Amino acid sequence: MGARLGAKLGAGRRGSDDDLVEAHEINVTPFIDVMLVLLIIFMVAAPLATVDIGVDLPASTVAPQPRPDKPVFVTVKPDLTLAIGEDMVARDALGSALENATQRNKDERIFLRADKSVSYGELMTVMNLLRDAGYLKIALVGLDAGAVGK
Repeated sequence: MGARLGAKLGAGRRGSDDDLVEAHEINVTPFIDVMLVLLIIFMVAAPLATVDIGVDLPASTVAPQPRPDKPVFVTVKPDLTLAIGEDMVARDALGSALENATQRNKDERIFLRADKSVSYGELMTVMNLLRDAGYLKIALVGLDAGAVGK
């Protein structure tokens, strides 16, 4: 009887080996597929979001703000030389010349004007020189739209 019982237990064990074992791991293959599809979508869509469009900007029709009694003008000429008022100034002496013109008042507004032929990069260089000198209130000077048409 013991042999029969052992045979039945052995047969029972063999039957349980054929059953599927539960997997306790996450299958990441579908997640990788989804991430690759999203990557491709963003790679195609990103250049479309940064398309450069040529825009002809209009002139301003806002009423000009009143000027102070003695405004300080910094001018960038077509040959990239700088002037404060009517006086020519070297780039490295711009800070000290502005201190003399403003009586060391760093809160005074500086009116920056430049010729049309001056590139944006050069204008930004002059604005950085003004900021390095401590002058943070900078007003850009342009033509009034009404005056351009006359």
